[in-house]
Amino acid sequence: MRITVLTGAGISAESGIRTFRAADGLWEEHRIEDIATPEGFRRNPALVHRFYNQRRADAARAQPNAAHRALARLARHHDLTLITQNVDDLHERGGSPEVIHMHGNLLGALCAGCGHRWPAALVMRPPDPCPACGRPLTRPDIVWFGEIPHLMERIWQAVESAELFAAIGTSGQVYPAAGLAQHARRNGAETVELNLAASAAARDFSQRRIGPATQVVPQWVQGLCS
Repeated sequence: MRITVLTGAGISAESGIRTFRAADGLWEEHRIEDIATPEGFRRNPALVHRFYNQRRADAARAQPNAAHRALARLARHHDLTLITQNVDDLHERGGSPEVIHMHGNLLGALCAGCGHRWPAALVMRPPDPCPACGRPLTRPDIVWFGEIPHLMERIWQAVESAELFAAIGTSGQVYPAAGLAQHARRNGAETVELNLAASAAARDFSQRRIGPATQVVPQWVQGLCS
């Protein structure tokens, strides 16, 4: 079976990665304009680096949970395309062989000047030079508000060809990710949402499994693999 899975912050929350939109989430402590836009980076690169250095440290301490490991098992039994909105590497450390990070990855660095990419240091600072052009314009390789998510052509192709589309731990509020379920359904896929509660895109799903990701995802995968 061709399966496309989209994961969001809810799948990593049980590993200790704080979400952005919860009542105690990261957006409650920071203005989006200051730490998640190109303009914010230009105004105060030190603040942006401090924010993502802490996120990088948090992700390094976190461990994959049962939901991450279940999706790795699913990839061994079906033709799976795994897309994540998350910028941590818990899917990879949980055993998934290939992951599309549509919003970038904390482990990557990007030159805001020439566009060169390279592995990020654990701690990044404004004076860090780009290894390609030498300019001190190093930023996290994260897709900020107003920027185009990575690999969208490949993502749309995977959604269009899917027989089953699943969204796990997503808010259904951030586009284009929030529109993937609707697109999959229009192309004939069965759609299922696995979440703590119905998302903002709930109408686009034909099935719903409510509960913590570490419980509902392994149960769902067990049913597909048995």
